[in-house]
Amino acid sequence: MTFIETVAPDEAAGPAAEIYAADREAFGRLPNFTRAFSLLPEVYAAWKGLNGAIKATMELRRYELATVAAARRLRSSYCALAHGSILADRFLGADAVRAAVADPRAAGLDDADVAVMELADKVVADATTVTQADVDRLRASGLTDGEILEVILAAAARCFFSKVLDATGALPDSAYAELDPALRDALTVGRPIASS
Repeated sequence: MTFIETVAPDEAAGPAAEIYAADREAFGRLPNFTRAFSLLPEVYAAWKGLNGAIKATMELRRYELATVAAARRLRSSYCALAHGSILADRFLGADAVRAAVADPRAAGLDDADVAVMELADKVVADATTVTQADVDRLRASGLTDGEILEVILAAAARCFFSKVLDATGALPDSAYAELDPALRDALTVGRPIASS
């Protein structure tokens, strides 16, 4: 399941047992990503705190767009599948998500959505290429400076989480194999989905 040893669910105690129980309740199963953090559950708790703080004031749709763009650039299948599924189910539909992953400019998104995805992509690819013009473009689309910072934070935080999952070899949960095949294939941008 991962390149490193993890805490077996039936052997978990203390903080590892706590994160396992919390994520089983939240997701209805124990995600592979939770197991990847099981040796250092305090780091996972810190990640949840950071990510929760970023999401606390951010519009969920915008968070998911920025996260999918970041995951795509990072080639993180796990994060692309997880957040692309939310975008498809709650906001855009499967066809629009597939199109946005392929090319945000050709996906029928409005200018603000495209600018959000392109900024998130730039933050991940090379943050030194972000310019005043990128920020001004989002301002012109109606985002406040605080909302622009949220996009930057969402993309930067995704770098940490996605890279941990891919570097530990945590594969996307097998449940993602049940997605619409076209959407699943579009969102599998790196490692394959786990077989079980």
